[in-house]
Amino acid sequence: MKTTIKEENELYVVYFDGRLDTAAAPETEKTVLPILEGKGRDIILDCSLLEYISSSGLRIFLNLLKNAKSKGNHVFIQNINEGIQKVFKMTGFYNLFEFK
Repeated sequence: MKTTIKEENELYVVYFDGRLDTAAAPETEKTVLPILEGKGRDIILDCSLLEYISSSGLRIFLNLLKNAKSKGNHVFIQNINEGIQKVFKMTGFYNLFEFK
């Protein structure tokens, strides 16, 4: 699993590449920590290369959402594949996030 953060146009874009499962979650959490500790900006979670997400991965997405909302910002998810979209709908996460 590879997670990359870029600052683009006054917002953070987080790119996920691979499987965000229980084994990958701790490293991904470390990677996104600067966003949680930084000043508030809108966040785009680019899932174009995300193959799988577990409950641990969903927790990371939820932490990013809660943190952004507490600073008055938004989290958008883009390029989500059909399988992951089904997971979001089954868990109720689909209604929490904004999709591009």
